[in-house]
Amino acid sequence: MRFYTKQHKYYCGIDLHTNKMYLCILNQEGEITFHRNLRTNPDAFLRAIEPFRDDIVVCAECMFTWYWLADLCCKENIPFILGHALYMRAIHGGKSKNDKIDSRKIAALLRGGLIPMAYVYPQKMRATRDLMRRRNHLMRKRAELFAHIQNTASQYNLQTPLGKIAIPKNRVDLLDHFDDPAVKLSIAANLEMIDTYDRVLTGLERDIIKSAKDHDSTTYALLKTIPGVGKIIALILIYEIEDIKRFPRVQDFASYCRLVKCAKESNGKKYGSSGKKIGNAHLRWAFSEAALLFLRCNGPGRKYMQKITNKHGKGKALSILSHKLGRAVYFMLKNRQGFDMTKFFTA
Repeated sequence: MRFYTKQHKYYCGIDLHTNKMYLCILNQEGEITFHRNLRTNPDAFLRAIEPFRDDIVVCAECMFTWYWLADLCCKENIPFILGHALYMRAIHGGKSKNDKIDSRKIAALLRGGLIPMAYVYPQKMRATRDLMRRRNHLMRKRAELFAHIQNTASQYNLQTPLGKIAIPKNRVDLLDHFDDPAVKLSIAANLEMIDTYDRVLTGLERDIIKSAKDHDSTTYALLKTIPGVGKIIALILIYEIEDIKRFPRVQDFASYCRLVKCAKESNGKKYGSSGKKIGNAHLRWAFSEAALLFLRCNGPGRKYMQKITNKHGKGKALSILSHKLGRAVYFMLKNRQGFDMTKFFTA
């Protein structure tokens, strides 16, 4: 975890909400020079900090409302720090908690060099990244519809399996498998929603791929050299990583992707692991999926998987393979080289 340690004349902590924001500005001596609740409005924010603009740093907690504030500070050349919500225990663990107290604590942590920093994702790619995440959300909803159809078939103990209904041609006579009119209506509603999702997702994927090629076509081509990594996983990696240079070491990258367990130790004793929710869940899913796809039609990959499965078991073996793929991606992007199967297995 990185902390912001640069010194300024003034430190502004903001407890940010959709309609209100509580500002607290401290000077170098820790004295409160401004402490007020304002409307969440760019003009109100700029008026409040105007007397302190010569040397001020602004900090807000990483919640869903920070985009506009980060963009405004970037436009006005004001240093902006995003506090990592899961690390800011001094705010969440207090005996008394309200917006006024929280803004004071954020400013005090910022002044003391103890603000845990989250990454301020650049504006140029942020909207496409959020569009990609929305596409993944819709895809999961589509998968739930398929699961409901299969579960309904199991409820009525259909002797004829439905097969891979994700393939459109296998859904042509699907309603004929069910006799009850109400069940047919339920399945028909699912199929109609699936058709809608298919149409929407096709358009989204086309636009996202075009944006990815505009943003970083070289990285997109590099990632697709990994066996099993197709357009979707490559897009997730591009937009969730954004810039590999923000990770000084491969260990930092693996930790951010949730590919390692963080041990809890004290006085030489181990108390298990922690921090399971700290990191990027989208990258964790992408590498887990990439590990499974890596084994398809890949003889050397299956041989390696069998070797580590015999030693660790299947579940842990898949985690090891995901971690290995994560490390490979880090060095591929850092060195701007394609995937090398020989180097992958001998590393």
